Amino acid sequence: MANIGALHHCRATAPTELKRQIGLRTATALIVGEVIAVGIFLTPAGMAKSLGSPLWLLIVWLLMGGMALCGALCYGELAARFPEAGGGYVYLREGFGRPIAFLYGWMALLVMDPGLTAALAVGLASYVGYILNLSPTGLKAVAIGAILLVALVNIRGVKLGGALIRWLTVLKLGLLAFLIVWGFGLQAGQWSNFSPLVTQRPGSEALLGALAGGIVGAFFSFGGWWDLSKLAGEVRDPQHTLPRALIYGVTILTVVYIVTSATFIYLVPLEQVTSGETFAAQAGEVLFGRLGGQVLSGIVIVAVLGSLAAVVMSAPRVYFAMARDGLFIPGAAAIHPRYGTPARAIIIQAVLASLLVLVGTFNTIISYFIFVVVIFIALTVAALFVLRRKNPEGIVYRTPGYPATPIVFLLLIAVLLFLLGGHNPKQAIMGVSVVALGLPVYYLLFRKSAGASTPS
Repeated sequence: MANIGALHHCRATAPTELKRQIGLRTATALIVGEVIAVGIFLTPAGMAKSLGSPLWLLIVWLLMGGMALCGALCYGELAARFPEAGGGYVYLREGFGRPIAFLYGWMALLVMDPGLTAALAVGLASYVGYILNLSPTGLKAVAIGAILLVALVNIRGVKLGGALIRWLTVLKLGLLAFLIVWGFGLQAGQWSNFSPLVTQRPGSEALLGALAGGIVGAFFSFGGWWDLSKLAGEVRDPQHTLPRALIYGVTILTVVYIVTSATFIYLVPLEQVTSGETFAAQAGEVLFGRLGGQVLSGIVIVAVLGSLAAVVMSAPRVYFAMARDGLFIPGAAAIHPRYGTPARAIIIQAVLASLLVLVGTFNTIISYFIFVVVIFIALTVAALFVLRRKNPEGIVYRTPGYPATPIVFLLLIAVLLFLLGGHNPKQAIMGVSVVALGLPVYYLLFRKSAGASTPS
């Protein structure tokens, strides 16, 4: 009887809501930490080479930074309206209903989140392997080990996971600042590399084509700033903290991309660039001699580990929110009685990502769903118009410049979708079709349980 009573007491005192313990610094670090990964060393090369003009490269970064800021301002209001776990899933549910929200969660759970987690882990392992000369089996072991380690940290508590991300972000920005100061301070490059500033260099792509490629590359370099909203249920004073963190995070990202790109151009003439890998390697050799490749590999490992930690922290909150709505297995809605985290949802993501590492086909899978991801981001921002109509009053934070802000963002998204769809229509159609298969799953398995779990 005593044991039964103790068990009953344990169940009675188990937390039913996630605890709000993420402050402004950690929230901002989550955005910067997730977004800045290996792409910062690879993307500027392709953009600079195709554009052939430092000024046009700057314009593309500013344009896409402005686009990300418009989106962040819209997400800020959405997060202030619904400061709960789940992010885009919640906003789509409130704006367009459960079927659309389920499709978003269906895609995130089965494809994008574990696929992105696997891709980051394998990318990290490849740079570890470069330093340690690991075998293919060793690379997979490092990748899975990184996933499981970061998942364990996040299971043990939001404070511990947040501290890891915060310190990795500080270290990441510090290392990038060191590269920038070291490069310019030693006068290791040539200012003549910026000339001509405006005119495209010989061998560059036609300007319109180069701008199209640059816009796509820059958009995905900013990709992930929206994931902070998935943790809205654990942010302190969310109506004020979330909008500020989104604005600060996107602003920091824009400055970092511009300054880092300028440093690379200063160190390596665009005429010598053949690929992102060689661009980074050449810059490393200029700064650190023959050890440049290993030094840059170490910096990339820190950058990718920070991104991996942020993705593993934010993504499971979508499955947690879905389970609470009756749209996923109920166990995923459980909160760990000791650590106060959605431990089972975190485990689900880690297991799926580890399986993808073993199978090794995640990059191809992800490429088929990029188009759909952009559609869902557009729908999420469009939900702001619907929600404003439903409840025009009673919000602490309102999107500055509304309705121009979301309209500008959606217009740029439309351009991006046109470029993505036109570049590879087969991938776009395949991705949309696979996601649409989630509709019969919703109506056959989850419609009744969703209706019973939460009011319509």
